[in-house]
Amino acid sequence: MKIATWNVNSLKVRLPQVLDWLKQQSPDVLVLQELKLEHHQFPEEAFRNEGFQAAWNGQKTYNGVAIISKHPIEDVQADMPAFADEQKRVIAASINGIRIVDVYCVNGEAIDSDKYIYKQHWFTALQHYMQQVLAQHENTVLLGDFNIAPTDIDVYDPEKWRGKILCSAAERQWFQNLLDLGLTDSLRLINPDAPNFTWWDYRMNMFRRKLGLRIDHILTSPALTVRLKEAAVDTAPRGWERPSDHAPVYAVFG
Repeated sequence: MKIATWNVNSLKVRLPQVLDWLKQQSPDVLVLQELKLEHHQFPEEAFRNEGFQAAWNGQKTYNGVAIISKHPIEDVQADMPAFADEQKRVIAASINGIRIVDVYCVNGEAIDSDKYIYKQHWFTALQHYMQQVLAQHENTVLLGDFNIAPTDIDVYDPEKWRGKILCSAAERQWFQNLLDLGLTDSLRLINPDAPNFTWWDYRMNMFRRKLGLRIDHILTSPALTVRLKEAAVDTAPRGWERPSDHAPVYAVFG
């Protein structure tokens, strides 16, 4: 089973690219972040015409998440039930016996901002939420845009980014708290030494210069980790015309 994640930075703009990628890569499940679409604007028919089902949690501006699947989507839950949040950043569902949790985690803007405090509260809520999910679902995958580069290998210039947003010690601890629940960073498990960047700033030709960060992740429960066969970043879409600033990340399970 092939499961992928992609922050598309506006589904309205990137819909043709998403449909092309689905045809090329044929994942069983693709989760999306940063739809930037109100709930009623989601292009469900476009995915249905390609043989995919969809569940989504829409919101205009910067948020919105969706699950696209070849298989039946069951037991859909939008948002974290114990965390009151107007921002649409979470959607979960069960597909082929796997609990899929799609997240668009808070960016935080800067470590001295109110948004950083919101990010801290949000990750604390996510930790508690995932503890409950893992207790209920043996096969679980938590994936999406985490807006955290977990270690120095995940950053093109660790010294330049040290202590800054996405790379602060506190944020890295929030990510580690998720791993401490028993989750495994699938891409790092398969590729322990390669940077495998997933995001490149639009400015200063960063993608062509290979100057990026790894902030999109696929975390797996122990029962799913033992089934992991492959994990990789598909950088090709980042080089397409009018691309998202993120590339798809995928994992394959036996």
